[in-house]
Amino acid sequence: MANDLNQVVLIGNCVRDVAISYTQGGMCIGKLSLASNRSVKQNGQWVSEVSYFDVTIFGKTAENLQPYLLKGQKIAVSGILKQDRWEKDGHKYSKIGIVANTVQLIGSNPRSNGVNQPAESVSAPSPINNSAMAENPSVNDSMGFEDFPEDLPF
Repeated sequence: MANDLNQVVLIGNCVRDVAISYTQGGMCIGKLSLASNRSVKQNGQWVSEVSYFDVTIFGKTAENLQPYLLKGQKIAVSGILKQDRWEKDGHKYSKIGIVANTVQLIGSNPRSNGVNQPAESVSAPSPINNSAMAENPSVNDSMGFEDFPEDLPF
């Protein structure tokens, strides 16, 4: 059975520090809210419109990023949309959130007093076996990366 495409990329600011919890099996779960701003024109004036998104980060990615995902930190999140559904008091509810595959820190830490730090990126484990690519350079060759010219026209 073929899967449909479900991929989202967002850039925004952490609304609050990441909240970390652990499952009974010991897996780390990080939860945060991301505020993403955009400008829209209303009645001839540009106004800022903010959207809020709930983001869930699992495993080592959540553990490794815990000290850095602070309120105000600008981040880029790549992941999938996941709809949670539940029923309470006879009413059906649903909420769409983001399950992160990759989280990249952008800019400096909001609590670093303006000292710039390099951008960092942490990814969830990839289902692709990267060790096979490292052990067999012909795998990289067959992907056609060497066919790209050094100077791209854009």
